[in-house]
Amino acid sequence: MQKIETGVKDVYILIPEIHGDSRGWFVETWSKKTMEELDLHYDFVQDNESFNLQKDTLRGLHFQAGDASQAKLVRCVKGIVMDVCVDLRKDSPTFLKWTKAILSAETKHMLIVPRGFAHGYITMTPGAQFIYKVDNFYNPAAERFLRWNDPEIGIDWGCDNPILNERDANNPFLKDIQEELF
Repeated sequence: MQKIETGVKDVYILIPEIHGDSRGWFVETWSKKTMEELDLHYDFVQDNESFNLQKDTLRGLHFQAGDASQAKLVRCVKGIVMDVCVDLRKDSPTFLKWTKAILSAETKHMLIVPRGFAHGYITMTPGAQFIYKVDNFYNPAAERFLRWNDPEIGIDWGCDNPILNERDANNPFLKDIQEELF
């Protein structure tokens, strides 16, 4: 497994080793031992999966506040997504910086998103399927949101009119959630 820096503190692209032969392929997507050898220390407690019918479906930006914050190991198992995370940690040298990674079923690349980040993705193909591990259980009372197109953050999603649900279309702007930042 390779660990590639993204330019945002503590966010890494992980490139697994793919073992293939005439039967197909095998890839290790999670090993506590391998992650610790890469100096990544996470105890994941829950797996989540989402399916997206259409290209340009945007989910996010979401995060869990306070003690309910979640680190994530994310990957795309069908199709292609552009995954985005925003550093909301006030004491971080990359505070309010964002990074993106193209994740696909073909490359099997993964992204580590630590606690203290808003997270979202946009589908680049129809039928994209996305899975992720989290290190803290979902807490509906701690769920928070950040507007996908907040000009203060300036994320380039590669799409001006994504498909959004009503909630994500109306998420608050950064200026309205200052007390929720880490």
